[in-house]
Amino acid sequence: MAKIHTCVNGKLVPKDEATISPYDHGYLYGDGTFEGIRIYNGRIFKFKDHMDRLYDSLKVLRIEIAISREELEADIIKTIQKNELYDKGYIRLVISRGIGDLGINPRKCTHDPTVVIIVDSIQLYPEEMYETGIDVITCSTRRMVSQSLNPRIKSLNYLCNIFGIFEANKQNAQEGIMLTIDGYVSEATVDNLFLKKNGQIWTPPLYLGILEGITRNTVMDLAVEKGYKMEEKTFTIFDVYTADEVWLTGSGAELIPIKDVDGLIIGEGKAGPVFKELRAAFQELTRTTGFEIPRK
Repeated sequence: MAKIHTCVNGKLVPKDEATISPYDHGYLYGDGTFEGIRIYNGRIFKFKDHMDRLYDSLKVLRIEIAISREELEADIIKTIQKNELYDKGYIRLVISRGIGDLGINPRKCTHDPTVVIIVDSIQLYPEEMYETGIDVITCSTRRMVSQSLNPRIKSLNYLCNIFGIFEANKQNAQEGIMLTIDGYVSEATVDNLFLKKNGQIWTPPLYLGILEGITRNTVMDLAVEKGYKMEEKTFTIFDVYTADEVWLTGSGAELIPIKDVDGLIIGEGKAGPVFKELRAAFQELTRTTGFEIPRK
């Protein structure tokens, strides 16, 4: 495989030479947005959906990049081709407001926004955990309220989530479930959450302040196609404890089952039949659909 290169403002450089200004608002204040996009079997999975979400976030953040969407997508393709990562690759697209001064006022950012495209590999969990499941805790850190930061923005500020990971690390768990300020289950620190109970599949609704995950939406569609009753509803950690199956979804983790939460075994304590069915359907979808990457 070729040496990994990163694209910074349209220029490809070796990843250890990729730099941004210390005066960049993304670095100083987390002022920007990002997307994590997967590559499977020579295709970019849900490319349009990810780019649509990116541009929605940019609009709300009032960040206008200098190049067109077509030019940005061409730079993404160029970076994939340079790194020769046509299968099981991961695109991290990061856009910040750009260089300003040491003040917080975005009006002081008079340069163009900073656009970084990373293409590399990613594996959040070892393959055996997709059968055995992962250990999860309930975080005492609550999900940031939507009145403070709209969760539909996939922003560069993940400190709330990182505090949740601190808690999981302390208890030697792989993930943490974050609750709303009212005590409802929202999502994990980096993933959306699903449970299967009494023949139904539930996932928290968007109005609870969760990110509208691309993988989440895909799994919801697959569940309906498979004939399951799929419902977005509010529920508490009690429902998680007593569920038949619980799993997480995200671009990085894909679909990962939960073995136990706060020491309580979920179902049979391993990947359940509904999870396996949906994961198999998801894997088939990733192999056969998506934007086909031109080979250089």
